Amino acid sequence: MNNANKGFFAAATAFAVWGVFPLYFHALHHVPAVQLIAHRIAWSCVFVLGWMIFRGGLGSVRAALTNRGVVLRLALTATLITANWLTYVYGVLHGRVVETSLGYFIGPLVNVLLGVALLSEKLTRAQWTAVALATLGVGCLTLMAGGLPWIALTLAFSFASYGLLRKVVKVEALPGLATETLLLVPFAIGYLLWSESAGVGALGHIGAVTDILLVVSGPLTAVTLFLFAYGTRLLPYSTVGVLQYIAPSLQFACGVFVLHEPFDRTRAIGFAVIWAALVIYAGEGVRLSRKQQARTLTA
Repeated sequence: MNNANKGFFAAATAFAVWGVFPLYFHALHHVPAVQLIAHRIAWSCVFVLGWMIFRGGLGSVRAALTNRGVVLRLALTATLITANWLTYVYGVLHGRVVETSLGYFIGPLVNVLLGVALLSEKLTRAQWTAVALATLGVGCLTLMAGGLPWIALTLAFSFASYGLLRKVVKVEALPGLATETLLLVPFAIGYLLWSESAGVGALGHIGAVTDILLVVSGPLTAVTLFLFAYGTRLLPYSTVGVLQYIAPSLQFACGVFVLHEPFDRTRAIGFAVIWAALVIYAGEGVRLSRKQQARTLTA
C-alpha cells in the first residue's frame, strides 16, 4: 500500500469513527457530560503516555513541557478541545445530534474566515460566495428556531481555533496530544475523585458495559486523533477537505435515522443552503489544488 492509500485509509477511518460517536456517547446517556469528558481525558492520558513509553518518545514530551511558549499555547488548545468535547457530548446527551453535525459542516468555512482575519489569507470569489451562503443558512436556522444554534457555532469555532493554533505550535501531533492531556488530567482526576466522594461516580457503580465504554473512550479518542494527523500529512489538502464531510454526514444520519431526532421542512431549508455552500467550497478547493499541481509540474 503506497503512502497516498495509507493516508486515505487513515483519514477516512478517523472521520468515520467520529461520525458514529453519537451512538457511542448515547449509550452513556446516564453518565453526566462533565464526568464523561473527565474520563475521556484521564484514559486518553494513560493510553497516550503508555504509547509514548512503548515508542521511546517521552523525550519529545519533556522538551514540550520545558518550553514555556509551547506549554502556554498547548494549554490554550487543551482548553479549546475540552470545550469542544463538552459541547459535543452535551448535544448528544440532550438529543441535539443534528445540531452537532451542523457545527462540523460549517467548521471548514470558519477555518476560512479565521485564515482571512488572522493570517491575512485571500479568498476567491467562489470562497466568498460559500461563506456568504453559510452565513445565510445559519441566519435562516436562527430565525426558524427563535435563537442562535449555539451548539453548532461553539463546535465550529472551538475546533477551527484549535486546528489553527495546533498548526502554529512547533510540536508533533503525538507529543502535543500527550502534553495537552497531561495539562488537563489533574482537573479531570480531581473531578472524578470528587464525584466518587459525593456518591455520583459512574465507574464501577452502574455496570460492566458502562465501565468498558468509559475506559475505551480514551484510547478511541487518541487513536482517531493520531489517524487524522497521520492521514493529513500524506494527502493533498483538497482530498482532506472532501473527506472531512464524512463525519458530519454520518452524525446527521445517526441523529435523523437512528436516534429519530426531528428534522422538519423549515430546518431542511437552512441545512440545504449550508450544504450548497459546502459544495461550492469543496469544488473550489479541488480546482485550486489542481491549479497548484499544474504550476508545480510546469516549474
